[in-house]
Amino acid sequence: MHVIITGGSSGIGLEVARIYLSRGANVSLIARDPERLETARQSLLSQAAPRRTGARNLRIHTASADTSDAERLEAAVADCLSANGPCDILIASAGIVEPSAFDEQESSVFEAQISTNVFGTVNAVRAVYADMKRRGAGRIMIVSSGAALIGIHGYTAYCASKSALAGFAEALRGEAGEHGVSVSVCFPPDTLTPQFQAELPKRSPQARKLMGAAPPWPATKVAERIVQGVEKRAAKVYFGFEITALGLFGPLVKPLVFWWYGRT
Repeated sequence: MHVIITGGSSGIGLEVARIYLSRGANVSLIARDPERLETARQSLLSQAAPRRTGARNLRIHTASADTSDAERLEAAVADCLSANGPCDILIASAGIVEPSAFDEQESSVFEAQISTNVFGTVNAVRAVYADMKRRGAGRIMIVSSGAALIGIHGYTAYCASKSALAGFAEALRGEAGEHGVSVSVCFPPDTLTPQFQAELPKRSPQARKLMGAAPPWPATKVAERIVQGVEKRAAKVYFGFEITALGLFGPLVKPLVFWWYGRT
């Protein structure tokens, strides 16, 4: 089994890689920074070494690319396919977030979040989808966010981009299913990752009030839930009571959330 993970050098993507590696899969990591990729590879190799049996060596391949650059990403995926064979599972995890009030954020920063989070995911899916469709097999997990389910102060670009992924996944699932390819989307909560640590100081007081009630999840727990969703070919994967309630009953829940938010 070959699993390709974008955004695999740290955070949720890296923890997903650990799980699949422990199950004997060949793993390919794609991210922008070659040094962080090598650090991730060495970390995974140190984990894998005690688990190797006989002559079999687990293959951990890395390729550097900005997912928003379609040509470079396609080349990186081709490199991964050459190293580890056809892609059986794609985890599209690469994403960025830069909180800021809409009118205070440079348009380039806003656009970068749309480009990476939306087009970066689309590019990753496009790079593997045709072959999955031809083989009549494959699983795709798109990592969205709980921020796709409710508007958050200071997160206009992020909420917009992650909401777009939910629509993309739902539409593609309808097309892909008849060809034996499953498409899932998950909505993680705040997760203890390097990106979360960098993001947190930039949050507005309003966002902190809305998002601060629920503690962040460990990346390992989020990764476990994502892998379970892939195994079940689940259409949507939610995390915790609050996000599940928003996902299943958003039109009913959100007015209550904003009412409470306005009173406190």
